[in-house]
Amino acid sequence: MRKDFGAKTWLYPMPVLIVAAYDKEGVPCCMNAAWGGIYDTDQVMVCLADDHKTTKNILESGAFTVNIADAAHVVAADYVGIVSGNDEPEKMEKAGLSVLPSAYVKAPVICEFPMAVECELLKFNEDGICIGRIVNVSADESVLGEDGRIDPTLLQAITYDPVHHGYFKLGERVGQAFSDGRKLK
Repeated sequence: MRKDFGAKTWLYPMPVLIVAAYDKEGVPCCMNAAWGGIYDTDQVMVCLADDHKTTKNILESGAFTVNIADAAHVVAADYVGIVSGNDEPEKMEKAGLSVLPSAYVKAPVICEFPMAVECELLKFNEDGICIGRIVNVSADESVLGEDGRIDPTLLQAITYDPVHHGYFKLGERVGQAFSDGRKLK
Protein backbone atom coordinates (compact mmCIF):
# COMPACT_ATOMS: atom_id res chain seq x y z
CA MET A 1 0.00 0.00 0.00
CA ARG A 2 1.18 3.53 -0.82
CA LYS A 3 0.33 6.80 0.91
CA ASP A 4 -0.31 9.97 -1.12
CA PHE A 5 1.12 13.30 0.09
CA GLY A 6 0.01 15.59 -2.74
CA ALA A 7 2.23 17.98 -4.65
CA LYS A 8 5.42 18.45 -2.62
CA THR A 9 8.97 19.54 -3.43
CA TRP A 10 10.29 16.24 -2.16
CA LEU A 11 13.06 14.63 -4.14
CA TYR A 12 15.90 12.42 -2.96
CA PRO A 13 18.75 13.02 -2.78
CA MET A 14 18.82 16.83 -2.73
CA PRO A 15 22.44 17.92 -2.76
CA VAL A 16 23.49 20.73 -0.44
CA LEU A 17 25.18 23.18 -2.78
CA ILE A 18 27.03 26.23 -1.49
CA VAL A 19 27.10 28.79 -4.29
CA ALA A 20 29.78 31.48 -4.07
CA ALA A 21 30.65 34.61 -6.05
CA TYR A 22 32.62 37.85 -5.68
CA ASP A 23 31.01 41.27 -5.62
CA LYS A 24 32.42 44.13 -7.72
CA GLU A 25 34.96 44.94 -4.95
CA GLY A 26 36.17 41.33 -4.87
CA VAL A 27 34.46 40.46 -1.57
CA PRO A 28 33.14 36.88 -1.54
CA CYS A 29 29.67 35.85 -0.44
CA CYS A 30 27.98 32.47 -0.50
CA MET A 31 24.62 30.85 0.05
CA ASN A 32 23.10 27.42 0.49
CA ALA A 33 21.11 26.48 -2.62
CA ALA A 34 19.30 23.20 -2.05
CA TRP A 35 17.73 23.11 -5.52
CA GLY A 36 20.28 22.44 -8.21
CA GLY A 37 22.19 19.90 -10.19
CA ILE A 38 23.57 19.02 -13.60
CA TYR A 39 21.72 20.79 -16.43
CA ASP A 40 23.57 19.49 -19.49
CA THR A 41 26.78 17.59 -20.19
CA ASP A 42 28.91 20.64 -19.36
CA GLN A 43 26.48 22.76 -17.36
CA VAL A 44 25.15 23.13 -13.84
CA MET A 45 21.89 24.73 -12.73
CA VAL A 46 20.88 26.28 -9.40
CA CYS A 47 17.63 27.99 -8.41
CA LEU A 48 18.37 31.40 -6.92
CA ALA A 49 16.05 34.26 -5.98
CA ASP A 50 16.85 37.73 -7.34
CA ASP A 51 17.19 39.30 -3.91
CA HIS A 52 20.14 37.20 -2.70
CA LYS A 53 23.50 38.99 -2.41
CA THR A 54 25.16 35.99 -4.05
CA THR A 55 22.76 36.24 -7.01
CA LYS A 56 23.65 39.91 -7.47
CA ASN A 57 27.34 39.01 -7.30
CA ILE A 58 26.94 36.31 -9.97
CA LEU A 59 25.16 38.72 -12.28
CA GLU A 60 27.90 41.35 -11.75
CA SER A 61 30.90 39.02 -12.04
CA GLY A 62 29.59 36.53 -14.61
CA ALA A 63 30.99 33.58 -12.65
CA PHE A 64 30.35 31.40 -9.60
CA THR A 65 31.38 28.22 -7.86
CA VAL A 66 29.20 25.42 -6.59
CA ASN A 67 30.85 23.95 -3.52
CA ILE A 68 29.73 20.57 -2.26
CA ALA A 69 28.79 20.72 1.43
CA ASP A 70 30.17 17.91 3.56
CA ALA A 71 29.34 16.39 6.93
CA ALA A 72 32.26 18.09 8.68
CA HIS A 73 30.87 21.52 7.83
CA VAL A 74 27.10 21.04 8.18
CA VAL A 75 26.74 23.94 10.67
CA ALA A 76 28.50 26.38 8.34
CA ALA A 77 26.50 25.11 5.36
CA ASP A 78 23.23 25.62 7.21
CA TYR A 79 24.28 29.05 8.53
CA VAL A 80 24.97 30.45 5.05
CA GLY A 81 21.50 29.28 4.06
CA ILE A 82 19.64 31.00 6.89
CA VAL A 83 21.61 34.28 7.06
CA SER A 84 21.51 36.77 4.19
CA GLY A 85 24.67 38.46 2.95
CA ASN A 86 22.48 41.55 2.47
CA ASP A 87 21.99 41.72 6.25
CA GLU A 88 25.30 40.27 7.50
CA PRO A 89 28.40 41.48 5.63
CA GLU A 90 30.64 39.19 7.75
CA LYS A 91 28.56 36.12 6.93
CA MET A 92 31.39 33.97 5.63
CA GLU A 93 33.75 34.87 8.46
CA LYS A 94 31.06 34.08 11.05
CA ALA A 95 30.54 30.72 9.34
CA GLY A 96 34.28 30.05 9.59
CA LEU A 97 34.70 29.90 5.83
CA SER A 98 37.69 31.10 3.84
CA VAL A 99 38.25 31.28 0.10
CA LEU A 100 40.87 31.00 -2.59
CA PRO A 101 40.33 32.49 -6.05
CA SER A 102 39.56 30.00 -8.79
CA ALA A 103 42.32 29.77 -11.38
CA TYR A 104 39.64 29.31 -14.07
CA VAL A 105 36.82 31.79 -13.39
CA LYS A 106 36.43 35.04 -11.44
CA ALA A 107 34.83 33.35 -8.43
CA PRO A 108 35.86 32.08 -4.99
CA VAL A 109 36.47 28.45 -4.09
CA ILE A 110 35.55 27.79 -0.46
CA CYS A 111 38.53 26.11 1.20
CA GLU A 112 36.58 24.21 3.85
CA PHE A 113 34.35 22.37 1.37
CA PRO A 114 36.36 19.59 -0.29
CA MET A 115 34.91 19.88 -3.81
CA ALA A 116 34.00 22.79 -6.06
CA VAL A 117 32.50 23.10 -9.52
CA GLU A 118 33.83 26.30 -11.10
CA CYS A 119 31.46 27.93 -13.58
CA GLU A 120 31.03 30.86 -15.92
CA LEU A 121 27.51 32.27 -16.04
CA LEU A 122 25.63 31.34 -19.21
CA LYS A 123 22.23 32.74 -18.31
CA PHE A 124 19.94 33.69 -15.49
CA ASN A 125 16.31 33.48 -16.50
CA GLU A 126 13.21 35.18 -15.12
CA ASP A 127 12.30 32.08 -13.10
CA GLY A 128 15.50 32.27 -11.04
CA ILE A 129 17.26 29.50 -12.92
CA CYS A 130 20.98 30.20 -12.97
CA ILE A 131 22.88 28.16 -15.55
CA GLY A 132 26.65 27.99 -15.62
CA ARG A 133 29.13 26.31 -17.93
CA ILE A 134 31.45 24.05 -15.98
CA VAL A 135 35.02 25.23 -16.55
CA ASN A 136 36.73 23.11 -13.89
CA VAL A 137 36.06 20.76 -11.01
CA SER A 138 38.55 20.89 -8.14
CA ALA A 139 38.86 18.70 -5.08
CA ASP A 140 41.00 18.63 -1.98
CA GLU A 141 43.49 15.78 -2.03
CA SER A 142 41.96 14.46 1.21
CA VAL A 143 38.91 13.22 -0.74
CA LEU A 144 40.82 11.49 -3.53
CA GLY A 145 40.84 7.71 -3.63
CA GLU A 146 43.65 5.38 -4.61
CA ASP A 147 42.78 5.94 -8.28
CA GLY A 148 43.36 9.71 -7.91
CA ARG A 149 39.69 10.57 -8.42
CA ILE A 150 37.05 11.85 -5.99
CA ASP A 151 35.95 9.08 -3.62
CA PRO A 152 32.37 9.67 -2.39
CA THR A 153 33.08 7.82 0.86
CA LEU A 154 35.87 10.30 1.60
CA LEU A 155 33.92 13.31 0.30
CA GLN A 156 31.09 12.71 2.78
CA ALA A 157 28.72 14.98 0.87
CA ILE A 158 25.49 15.82 2.62
CA THR A 159 21.99 15.74 1.25
CA TYR A 160 18.95 17.68 2.41
CA ASP A 161 15.83 15.83 3.55
CA PRO A 162 12.93 18.13 2.58
CA VAL A 163 10.38 16.06 4.51
CA HIS A 164 11.99 16.27 7.97
CA HIS A 165 14.35 19.19 7.27
CA GLY A 166 17.46 17.19 8.09
CA TYR A 167 20.88 16.71 6.60
CA PHE A 168 22.22 13.24 5.86
CA LYS A 169 25.66 12.02 4.89
CA LEU A 170 26.05 10.07 1.66
CA GLY A 171 28.64 7.41 1.20
CA GLU A 172 27.75 3.71 1.10
CA ARG A 173 28.21 2.05 -2.29
CA VAL A 174 25.35 -0.30 -3.16
CA GLY A 175 26.01 -1.14 -6.81
CA GLN A 176 27.89 -0.52 -10.04
CA ALA A 177 26.29 1.88 -12.55
CA PHE A 178 25.97 0.76 -16.17
CA SER A 179 26.80 -2.77 -15.11
CA ASP A 180 24.48 -4.28 -12.48
CA GLY A 181 21.43 -4.00 -14.73
CA ARG A 182 23.06 -6.26 -17.28
CA LYS A 183 22.26 -9.16 -14.99
CA LEU A 184 18.65 -8.85 -16.16
CA LYS A 185 19.45 -9.05 -19.89
